[in-house]
Formats: sequence, structure tokens, C-alpha cells
Amino acid sequence: MTLHDAPLAGRVALVTGASRRSAIGAAIVRRLAADGAAVLVHSWAPADGDRSDPGGTDQLVEELRAAGGRLVHVSEDLAHPDTPARLVAAARDAFGRLDIVIANHARSIRQSLEELTAAEVDLTYAVNTRATLLLVQEHAAQFEAGRGGRVIVFTSGQYHGVMPAELPYIASKAALRELTPTLAAHLIGRGITVNCVNPGPNDTGYADAAAWAQVAGRNPGGRASTPQDTARLVGWLVSDEAEWVTGQVIASDGGWSTLGA
Repeated sequence: MTLHDAPLAGRVALVTGASRRSAIGAAIVRRLAADGAAVLVHSWAPADGDRSDPGGTDQLVEELRAAGGRLVHVSEDLAHPDTPARLVAAARDAFGRLDIVIANHARSIRQSLEELTAAEVDLTYAVNTRATLLLVQEHAAQFEAGRGGRVIVFTSGQYHGVMPAELPYIASKAALRELTPTLAAHLIGRGITVNCVNPGPNDTGYADAAAWAQVAGRNPGGRASTPQDTARLVGWLVSDEAEWVTGQVIASDGGWSTLGA
């Protein structure tokens, strides 16, 4: 980790969904720590199923601590309604404040209309939508205006093209996209910006080489997105340079989203 001007020195961030070192959450944690932020790192390894990275979050935290970072790891299930409040409290207990919330966590399961179950719809909404809303609520309630608060939520590509095999996931992610401008308008008076990121088809290890070659062949940018691409955008959105950017849904995908335009 190399500190480059430490634009986030003195800030504290909460990053959810950082269970795997190869995925977006870990890349964001690395970027924010490199920019000088103290980071409360959240994970819930059971959500990763057969793609889990046992001990990955602890190893990530130890790696960054060894390089001079200030990080604490908390493992909690965001399906529980009281977890968002506990995470915000944990960040304040560890570092005395909380400035930035990165709601990167996601539950994703393949269910088409014919396979859809009420239980899965409820659980996916609980993790992806309810937990994110409650995190924003808890953050705003404890925030002291004037400090440059930041909230980043994540959507997917459902607004650029159909995803009929993943109905619970796209329904919950679409909700976050639609909530972004309303939350932004509500919170800007308190000095908190709210933006939504679509990371595009992102090579985090969930597909094989042939699938990524197909993405690269179609994408105007000539490759798939990477976690580092997403982390660079997030790093800028939470910086002081982006203080006038709020209520936006931004795709970081090398032009992939233009294919559905």
C-alpha cells in the first residue's frame, strides 16, 4: 500500500461485502486504505457459497495493517435487521466517527419467473435493499453535518438489458438505483452525497475464461471490468473533489452499457 497524498486522511469508511480478496469489496478497501482512510471492513463468508475465500478478509486486513493501515474486520449477516446499526456502531467504537458508507454487499441467486419463491424474494430484498436503506439511515442519524459525508450504493445492469434468470437480484438492485436521487436530495442538506455505481460485467471469479473472452469481444473497451476499475471510481466519488456530485448512477464498464442504449 502506497499513500498518494492521503486524500482521505482523517476519514472513516465502512465497506460491506468484502468477503473475497479477488472481488470488488476488497479492491475498494485497498483503495480507501491507500488514500488514508480508516476502514471498518464487513464480511459474511457464507453468502459466497462455493466461491468463498476462507480467512480472506482477515488476511486482507492483516496485509493492510502491516502496511500502516487502520482497519477492523466485523463479520455479520445483513439479512438480520439489526446488523446495519451494529456495523455503524462498530465503526464509531473503533475509530470515533464514520464519514463514508460503501454498501457493496449483494445477494445473488438465479431464479426465473417460473422458479421464483416468496422466501427468496424476501431474503434478497432484506439483504440488498433493506440493509442498504438501514445503513443509510443509521449513517445519517449519527452524522455531524459539514464533514463531507459520502454514501455509495451499487446497482447492476438490469436497466441496460434484460436479466430474466435473476429476478430477485435485479428487482432489489433496481430499487437501489431508483432510491439514489431521492436519498441524495434528502441528505445533501446535511452534507452527505449519495451516488450509485454500476460496475458492469466484472471479473471477480464467478465465470470462466471463455465467458470473459466473450465479454471482452463484445465490449467497446475490449475487456471486462475489474474490481480495480470500480475501486478507482469509488475512491474519487468519496473524495473532496466529488463534493458536488450526488444523486447519480454511474457505470464504470468500458462502454458495455452503451450496447443496450
